[in-house]
Amino acid sequence: MAYMGGQPIIVLKEDTERNRGKEARKSNMMAAQIIAEVLKSTLGPRGMDKMLIDSLGDITITSDGATVLEEIDVQHPAAKMLIEVAKTQDKEVGDGTTTAVILAGELLKKASELLEDNIHPSIIIAGYQKAADKAIETLEKTALDVDLKDRETLMKLSNTSMRSKAVSSAREVLSNIVIDAILQVVETRDGQASADVENVQIVKKEGKSLEESELIKGLIIDKEVLHRDAQKGDGRQDRVDRHSLRDREDRVRRRDQDKKPRVHQGIPRPGV
Repeated sequence: MAYMGGQPIIVLKEDTERNRGKEARKSNMMAAQIIAEVLKSTLGPRGMDKMLIDSLGDITITSDGATVLEEIDVQHPAAKMLIEVAKTQDKEVGDGTTTAVILAGELLKKASELLEDNIHPSIIIAGYQKAADKAIETLEKTALDVDLKDRETLMKLSNTSMRSKAVSSAREVLSNIVIDAILQVVETRDGQASADVENVQIVKKEGKSLEESELIKGLIIDKEVLHRDAQKGDGRQDRVDRHSLRDREDRVRRRDQDKKPRVHQGIPRPGV
């Protein structure tokens, strides 16, 4: 950017187009609606999977909205904003990313129809804000309190959130693990139950199936077996004979002593 006479001069690349006013607004709304259309066919129990191929040729097949938005390459600023909506939904709730994007796309579609009827954008925004307040009020009235001891309801909630994920085949096992893990860290503050998910550590290890995942109520120390005579115990931990450990410690101690420099005092010769 250069300045001439106090006025900024912006140098753009060749074939660069610059839109303002209605044209820019229409372009932004159209880009966001295209993102919503991409995810629309993945929603619901009859939703279809998407095959995504990246620049390296890696193939990803999924119907999860968050995964689709993470894999696709988007350059348009307005479309990126809609993807941020999905990321926020996934971070705060962990589910409903596809619904959030499709709902935003439909709201933009209806807003486009209102703009064509010469309704000012500020009026449309004010109307959407009132609708959002009314929706929150309705949700508060229809919401049901869930008892933490009602495991059946907790299982239904967990299974529903995993149904469209890649781990849906093992959702029964994983739901039990998730519920047990959250109940371990849940706290009651001012009469409200809350759980900090950061207190639950997820450790990924290759070699077993999803159904063999388990919950460890304690600490996990990721340490390899150091002794060749270590024997496999009951499947939960590696047991090493104490004698072999002491023998190893003795060998290490002797080895370290051998490495220490030794100073020999010379014996004087006669006549020196």
